Parts: sequence; structure tokens; C-alpha cells
Amino acid sequence: MTNGCIFCKIVTGDIPAERVYENEKVYAFLDIRPINRGHALVIHKHHHADIFDTPEEDLKDLMAAAKHLAPVLVKTTKADGLNIGMNNRGAAGQVVMHAHLHVIPRFVNDGLRHWPGRQYTPEELKLDADAIRKALK
Repeated sequence: MTNGCIFCKIVTGDIPAERVYENEKVYAFLDIRPINRGHALVIHKHHHADIFDTPEEDLKDLMAAAKHLAPVLVKTTKADGLNIGMNNRGAAGQVVMHAHLHVIPRFVNDGLRHWPGRQYTPEELKLDADAIRKALK
């Protein structure tokens, strides 16, 4: 736990939240600024800022909890689909620096758009793929 972290304070009960799921490793609660009804946040009880400093086992715990929650959120909200997302660092939209997954019920007419895609040139595609493969070695 980190003293100044709002999500750590939610886990300890110092800040109230509408908990929807909890086990010994994770805590899930409704987002107070939801994209849609049922929008939940899944956090690990261990504090990690983002995906870059979260151990793989803790990431597995987060995803397992999201998988457990997903069908329940779809059923209770009568959603047509579901997004699971994770913002990492400010440039990606992360506001609270405690690693968390967004589990968001989606509806056919909810007005949300998907990310805009852009077209790779064949040269860019090969250049990026080569760089990634090289870095992974």
C-alpha cells in the first residue's frame, strides 16, 4: 500500500467505494465516473503504478478477476458487449497511478467510438516489426 494512493485508501476502507468483488488479492469497485452503467475498476491489493512495474502474477490476478466479473456485468446491465482496458501513464489516459483494469459494459447505441486506426505503409510495418522482434531477443 502507498499512503497517498486513492485506490490503496479504497482497499483499506479509508475512502468509500461501491465494491462489487473482492478476494485475497484483488478488489473491484464501480467507477465513480463511468463510461456506462456497471463500469468497474479492478485493482490489485498490492500497489503498482502501471503495467511496467506490476509483476506478471499480479497481472494474472487482475485479468482473472476481470474474467470472473465480465459475464456478471453483462448480465446485470443487459449489455451487448464488453471492453476491458488498461491505461498506462498519463499520455495513455491513466489518472490514478495504481495499476487497474477498466471493465466496461457496452451497448449497441451507447455512442462510443472505437480508436481510429491508421494505415501502415509496407515499409513502416516491416521497420516496426523488425525493431520489436529485435528488442524482444
